[in-house]
Formats: sequence, structure tokens, C-alpha cells
Amino acid sequence: MSDTTRLYRKLAILVAIESTYGEDSTPAAADAMQMTNVTLTPMEANKVSRDLLLPTLGNQGGLLTQKYTRLQGSVEMAGAGTAGEAPAYGPLLRACGLSEVITAGTQVEYQPVSEDFESCTIYCLLDRVRHAMIGARGNVRFSLSPAGIPRFEFDFMGLFGPINDVSMPTVDLSDFVTPLEVSPANTPTLQLHGVDIDGHTVSVDLGNQVRPRFLINKESVPISDRQSTGSVTVDAPLLAAKDWFAAATARTRAALSIIHGTEAGNIIEIAAPAVEVDPPSYGESEGVLTNTMALGLCPVNGDDELVITVR
Repeated sequence: MSDTTRLYRKLAILVAIESTYGEDSTPAAADAMQMTNVTLTPMEANKVSRDLLLPTLGNQGGLLTQKYTRLQGSVEMAGAGTAGEAPAYGPLLRACGLSEVITAGTQVEYQPVSEDFESCTIYCLLDRVRHAMIGARGNVRFSLSPAGIPRFEFDFMGLFGPINDVSMPTVDLSDFVTPLEVSPANTPTLQLHGVDIDGHTVSVDLGNQVRPRFLINKESVPISDRQSTGSVTVDAPLLAAKDWFAAATARTRAALSIIHGTEAGNIIEIAAPAVEVDPPSYGESEGVLTNTMALGLCPVNGDDELVITVR
């Protein structure tokens, strides 16, 4: 008799870009994603009561409408192994409203778009049961903190697809590069408004607005808006070194620059050319005074408020 017990840690995530929106792109074992902190909500739905009036009392049940699936999870922020090759997690970034521009032998750039958004099909295989998400799109955020592993954090929504018993695939995750911890040796550049900052944490949220839409003759998961934000906590400087209060008051826009990694094939560069800081708050870390500031990432010429370069 076969064992029907299903194990929590047996998970495979397969992702493939759709050539036509909402048509299953049938991701295969070669499309596997190496993820952590995964949460699958297999079915979100609106329960509509039938509300029948009958001679007797009792629950008359209801119908489930507007069904969709949600997947949240993280991918380690690392290079592709070879400069100029797209990283294995590239399809996830593309389905978050980022274009992919490959410069062979040099780098791959991901930059926001405001039209022609790509979508993906996601298969979530939880120990021999496959949940399909069709027409999936999402949002991405990331954060860096000392001695931690930087990760892209994804939040996807997709149209509710078939659920089937399947065999677990044999996946090849060798294209996923081992990440580097955040440290002075591995993160040589952390600048905000033209100054090197003694950073405790820095985070960026692409800020996509993603919600399923259900019409009479059409279902979709559009990206309907984008408001990119972030936050940073730094050792509080003297005003002569950097007056963050003046920068916040004047609504000064200047660059955020992060480079993580030092060797070609495993370098991630984050560039935001026009960042506003909000008024700093005070805190402390091990007795040292700190400033925490919210960030607003603004475009300069449109769709250029953030560029992620893998090289």
C-alpha cells in the first residue's frame, strides 16, 4: 500500500512566461524556482449566500465566485553565474512589471514598464498535488541587513487553475547561484544622496498594485498602478556631514545606489536616480543614535525610478 501522507517541506515551484495572457504556458521541471518562506493560498473566493426563503429554517449553502490563487515567497538575491546571462529567477521579475534587457557578456537590466506587462503560469506542487495559477502577476520588494542573506520577496496573484495529483518532478536548480551575506566585503557600495551611509537596513518595494478583476466575459490580474517606496536606517550623522532634515524639508531628489557582490557573475546593482527622503525619526542600535527614513522612488523620464542590474 502506498504512503498517502504528504510532507510540508516537499515543494516544487515551476514558472514560465506566457506568450498569450491567460493561456497555460505549462512550466516544466526545467522552469523550477528555488524559493524560501513560501506561503500558498490555494483558493481565495467570494462566498455568495443563496439566501433562499423556504417553509423551514436552515443553512441553504452558497456559491464560490471570483476564485484566484496567491503565492508569496522569497528568492535569494544573487547573480546568474555568468555576466550577461539572465538569472534563473528572471521570469519572476518580468511578471512583476519589469522589462528584461540582456547585454551579452556584460549584464542584464530589469526596469519598470507602464504597458505590455508580461504574465506567467505558476505550478505549485505540494507533495504530489499541483495547483496551477494562470495569468499570474505580482509585486517584488527586497531588503538588505548586516550579516543577512538579501532576498527578493514576491507576492503573486493568478487566476484559479486546475488542481491535480501528479508525480513530483526531478528539478535542476544548478542555475541558482549561492548568495553572499551582506557585509563590508560583499557590499562595497551603499550611497544615498551622494554620501556613503552607515546602513543598518535598507529596503525597496516596487509598489505594484495587483488585484484580480472579474468581468462577465473576462478575468485577469492586471498591474494597475505603481508607487515605489523604501526605507533606510542609518547611524545618525552630524548635520555638517549630512542634514537629512533639510533634505526632507526641501523634498530633495537624489540617487540611491547599492552594489552587492564583487565578482562578475554574482553582482547585483540597485540604482534609483531620484529618491526623496521623509523626515527622519530617531532610534538607537547598541547605544548608537540612528535615523530611520521612509523613501519615495520617483521617475526622472518615466519608468526609470528603479533599475536592477545583474552582472
